[in-house]
Amino acid sequence: MRVMVTGATGFVGQHVVNELLARGHSVVAIARDIKRALEMPWFDRVEFIQCDLHESFKPLFQPECLPNAIVHLAWPGLPNYRDFFHISKNLPADLAFLEAAVKSGVPQLLVAGTCLEYGMQYGPLTEEMETRPATPYGFAKDALRKALQLLQKERPFALQWMRLFYMYGEGQNKNSLLAQLDRAIDEGQPVFNMSMGTQLRDYLPIQDVAKNFAIVLENPDCQGVINCCSGMPVSVLDLVQQRCREKESDIRINRGHYPYPDYEPLAFWGKSAKLGTLRSTFET
Repeated sequence: MRVMVTGATGFVGQHVVNELLARGHSVVAIARDIKRALEMPWFDRVEFIQCDLHESFKPLFQPECLPNAIVHLAWPGLPNYRDFFHISKNLPADLAFLEAAVKSGVPQLLVAGTCLEYGMQYGPLTEEMETRPATPYGFAKDALRKALQLLQKERPFALQWMRLFYMYGEGQNKNSLLAQLDRAIDEGQPVFNMSMGTQLRDYLPIQDVAKNFAIVLENPDCQGVINCCSGMPVSVLDLVQQRCREKESDIRINRGHYPYPDYEPLAFWGKSAKLGTLRSTFET
């Protein structure tokens, strides 16, 4: 399968590209920064196109080189979830790109969503639940999904909405929790500041997330919202303590230094009937 991956050099994208190549797919990798792309171990095995999707994407959809599917991961401005530009800039730009893809003849879209579409609802969160986004980021993603569902009625195509929960692993944002903890341990800092850590979240290693994308892509009949999650609630404190054990560190955990985020419920985790069925049936 010829697959276009946007945001190919991002945290999720770099691992998705690697997984798709390992499974024998042909990848067209799209990203803005060619210097970062050149650092990727897969660079020589993909067709790389430097492109800012917010400025120009029409050359990507020439009839003679259309992909069989698009995995759309690009979304600027994260992890700033509260800024209005997600609605004013990212939403219309992403909708224009994906609408152009569909109207050019691309038959399958696999798009990254977010658990923040659920808003302040407590877990467990199912794929059928109503969305109630409480941040501009969650609102924009939810609005994009709904717009694409309306587009399906005008021009049928396969829409797979991969709703991502929390992830960790190589290439994660340097300001994410585990990246900060790793840095504190590696630098020999005596104390690591964090919240109380009692909040329950749903975490997956990035390698599992990449594999989930590949499995869903290879099964275009699995459509609609697909929660990409473990289905198992884990406290933030347990996650931090586990990482300390893995790194054999006795760094002191200073709980309560930071307040809880006010845009997330204290406890939520995902339920993914669709992905569970796919993985049990098609996992290789």
